[in-house]
Amino acid sequence: MQLAILFGGKSGEYAVSCISAASVLENIHAEKYSILKIGITKDGEWFKTDASPEEIRSGAWETLPREKAILSPDALDHGFWIFGENGPSLFSVDVIFPVMHGDFGEDGCVQGLCELAGIRYVGCGVASSAVGMDKEMAKKLFSAAGLPVAKGIAIEKDEKDTVLSRTRASLSYPVFVKPSSAGSSLGAYKVMCEAELLSAVEGAFSHDDKVLIEEYIDAREIECAVLGNENAKASTLGEIVPEAEFYDYDAKYIDGTSKLLIPAPLSEEEAAEIREMAVRAFHAIGGEGFSRVDFFKDKKTGRIVLNEINTIPGFTEISMYPKLWQASGLSYGDLIDRLISLA
Repeated sequence: MQLAILFGGKSGEYAVSCISAASVLENIHAEKYSILKIGITKDGEWFKTDASPEEIRSGAWETLPREKAILSPDALDHGFWIFGENGPSLFSVDVIFPVMHGDFGEDGCVQGLCELAGIRYVGCGVASSAVGMDKEMAKKLFSAAGLPVAKGIAIEKDEKDTVLSRTRASLSYPVFVKPSSAGSSLGAYKVMCEAELLSAVEGAFSHDDKVLIEEYIDAREIECAVLGNENAKASTLGEIVPEAEFYDYDAKYIDGTSKLLIPAPLSEEEAAEIREMAVRAFHAIGGEGFSRVDFFKDKKTGRIVLNEINTIPGFTEISMYPKLWQASGLSYGDLIDRLISLA
């Protein structure tokens, strides 16, 4: 099978994408596939590369010999044009695996390119990818499906002068501030008092044009991996115990100090309820292939709240999604096979 793996991209999660792609390449059953590696720079240039997983992980792939690549929107081409020393040549592709996070990769843009090219791809479609990326829109669909979400408000850039008054009217401190359409906890802040709010909102606006201000919940963080199309299944649950104030970017991808408890210490009834809610959330946005669904469980009241859905979850060696399926009896390599089969 001709498989193209996309990684990198223009989002703030470029480095995470490179780490995830390297992990996929190290764990895939390579004998089953003819793999075309396509790296996208931070400036948005596409290249075919023969870099090793370690060179991709470190970002060194950009300094190595590479050839310009273009995904043809012509559905009859069904692949990539590669511009080498001897001129352009067409590489046919059966499936594209976009191992990309954030803007221009997880938000429906690449998925739309794949649709134009007439090539099957791993993961959610255009609409579900776009909705899953926009936390405010996803929360509206979750609420419509009867799923509990955190209380909060959304602020657009031209509404900055209403931040203090709207927050004062709707929420009490502390609150949580985050971009509506960024991932990996980029631009996320815990705000203890009103004096800290405006600077946190400005920080979040540096990542997106819309910001969410939500109630802060002193909660356990529970995650569930969903796999499948129409008959999607939920994995064993995991719990994140962050060493930092919350599970931020460094805790997720750099320092590795946070503890991952798999399975999460929950009663059978609680676990069953969260797994059922995860599948409902996946279907609420029209999910396909895979997603990770994140929950809060209030430490005092036991209330369970759906936090967000990630339509292309992290695939690094320490990421929760592959670990949850490994704990459920599906190896990393077999999980990749399954995702490609679902595509």
